[in-house]
Amino acid sequence: MSQIGMETAATASVGSEFLTFTLGSEEYGIDILKVQEIRGYDAVTAIANTPDFIKGVINLRGIIVPIVDMRIKFHLGTAEYNQFTVVIILNIAHRVVGMVVDGVSDVLTLASEQIRPSPEFGSAINTQYVMGLGTVDERMLILVDIEKLMTSQDMALTDQAAAC
Repeated sequence: MSQIGMETAATASVGSEFLTFTLGSEEYGIDILKVQEIRGYDAVTAIANTPDFIKGVINLRGIIVPIVDMRIKFHLGTAEYNQFTVVIILNIAHRVVGMVVDGVSDVLTLASEQIRPSPEFGSAINTQYVMGLGTVDERMLILVDIEKLMTSQDMALTDQAAAC
């Protein structure tokens, strides 16, 4: 086996790690390497003229962090904040961003054979931020390309998005 073939086989056997979280009844996964920390949900300072999915900002050890409510962003109904609601602090494109989710489940390692391509729904459903679907036993995870989502033009959270 060539060196490249051995590296590919090693990477496939190691798999990718995903932090899993819930929004409503669905379970999602994001690349664990993008996660900086997980915090309980605290009050945020609202900013005028921002999209409704941007709840506001928090001061995280001297860094102003925009907070995005993923339930609102994904049009999953009204967000209810309780003791399980958490903020996942992400480090995306040299910017710190927080995302509010209903709860965090665990960290899973998925081998490449456990990840299926995202289905095509035509123009009815936007799947451009879905990397694929992960399967673990009877669980189905929607794997989100969180960097692509957070740097997208409609989010306008990073300099890259603002420059587009």
